[in-house]
Amino acid sequence: MALGNVVADVESSFWRQIDIASDSFWKSSVRNRILVFAAALIVVILATAYGTVILNQWNAPFYNALERRDLAAFLNELRNFAFIAGALLVLNVIQAWLNQMTALHMREGLSRDVVDQWLNGARAYRLSLSSPLGVNPDQRLHEDARKLAEMTTSLAIGLFNATVLLVSFIGVLWSLSNDFTFRIGQTSFHVPGYMVWGALVYALLASLLSELVGRSLSKLNAERYGREADLRFSLMRANENLEAIALAHGEETERRHIHQSLDGVLGSIRHLALALTNLTWVTAGFGWLAIIVPILIASPAYFAGTITFGGLMMAAAAFTQVYSALRWYVDNFGAIADWRAALLRVTVLRAALVSMGEDQRGAGRLEFTQSDDGTLRLDNLEICTRVQGDVCESAFRLRERNLVVAPGDRVMINGDQGINRKMLFHAMAGIWPFGRGRIALPRDQDIIFVPQTGYLPEGRLRSLLAYPVASARFSDAEMIEALRAVGLADLTGRLDERGRWERILDKDQQMALAFANILIRKPRWLVMHDVLEGLEPDTERRLTSILTQMQETTLIYLGRSLAFADATGASAVHLEKIEAERA
Repeated sequence: MALGNVVADVESSFWRQIDIASDSFWKSSVRNRILVFAAALIVVILATAYGTVILNQWNAPFYNALERRDLAAFLNELRNFAFIAGALLVLNVIQAWLNQMTALHMREGLSRDVVDQWLNGARAYRLSLSSPLGVNPDQRLHEDARKLAEMTTSLAIGLFNATVLLVSFIGVLWSLSNDFTFRIGQTSFHVPGYMVWGALVYALLASLLSELVGRSLSKLNAERYGREADLRFSLMRANENLEAIALAHGEETERRHIHQSLDGVLGSIRHLALALTNLTWVTAGFGWLAIIVPILIASPAYFAGTITFGGLMMAAAAFTQVYSALRWYVDNFGAIADWRAALLRVTVLRAALVSMGEDQRGAGRLEFTQSDDGTLRLDNLEICTRVQGDVCESAFRLRERNLVVAPGDRVMINGDQGINRKMLFHAMAGIWPFGRGRIALPRDQDIIFVPQTGYLPEGRLRSLLAYPVASARFSDAEMIEALRAVGLADLTGRLDERGRWERILDKDQQMALAFANILIRKPRWLVMHDVLEGLEPDTERRLTSILTQMQETTLIYLGRSLAFADATGASAVHLEKIEAERA
């Protein structure tokens, strides 16, 4: 299924979102821990519900003792209250701890799963090129995942607790109000369990009004999260390019862009605030009425002498418990809307990432295989550089229809002006699947792909030098020798220094560091994309000399470097544009 169809399918179906979230949960490494905590929570909640029923039954003798002015009975009921309340307090504390631990493990499982899906193969890169979801996914990976995990725990526990209370007290309320007799004039009648029906009608009215007033909250929350992500991306982008902004005196332009993103966030918050304010009329209004409504409903039976004052208060307390359980949806409508927004954003991202990892074979897809004879083969290769749906809108191909690169060869791939050689580089690395033909890489051979602009993660210099291999695999002597060979002898004493090396080192030093990485890893195959472009002459000569000394390494260079061609005697391979066709 095309990515756009996958996203649309998930966005349009709440149950599809639930299915994706369930799949994430059952595949989580912390699933069993969550289930254990959930079982413990069930036991504690059931025990708390039982204690609450006992507390409700305590109301009748307590208020009857007050009505009779019986001091001894009053003090005895106070002692009973202390025992009941103490036990409930202990259960409340245990439940609070279990709530937090369950939320913690939910966060761990969900966050690890989504991050693992994101950094699985080249999914994140492909998504960044093919969908807005991949441009700034950090909001979904971090904040939305956090909210989804914590709110799922909170809402699930709240719903279960409300259900247990409803089951526990609806029978109590039914039995209390089953014998109530009403008299109007000379006529008397009774409605079996009429306070239960009153609680149901009252909660139903509150739920219907909440749904009517707050139905837009899920969409508004999702929109706000998207705007927040745009703002954070603008701030991060400005922070990562402070030098260029300062040199260009572009602070005013960046300030304007950031303020535009902030305006989007503030606009979303205004719409959300208005919707929440309107919802408060319903939730707060029914909440205040709930103080008097149960007494009003039971009062006819009390004034008719059918029940005592203690019975009235016991019935009113039971009504409150039943209504509280029934109005759980009303009280949590805003939270449910927020949860659904987070669920939508996280599941859409996960579904998109999973679709990126599905079988890419078929029409409009390159075939990736391994060669058995130790060669690298590019057969009838065509690369789509821009894909819209099922249509390849621009493409290029190798003029040599069946290119075979044998071990030890030196090859330089260039071609027509305007061709994006980077896309061929990505296709050979297996991270760009769009096109036709076959790419066969040598089986069980070490291949390093070196981009024109490398990645320098934050950390110790020795870790950067070995990246992505563990630095412990190489000795200090090997690292020092490699640094000296590429002209970075001044860094040999800084192997354990941490820093933002992409800011500390200039372009030539960063490329020299990439070559030092190559020297210590000693690959059998080396594929480079314009790595000598724009370097200082001394740096270019030094790095070219290193390449000529790598006799046991097959070199493939995508670019137009005359220095590489002259030094290595590389054979030329040509790229040419072709008419756009159906992918």
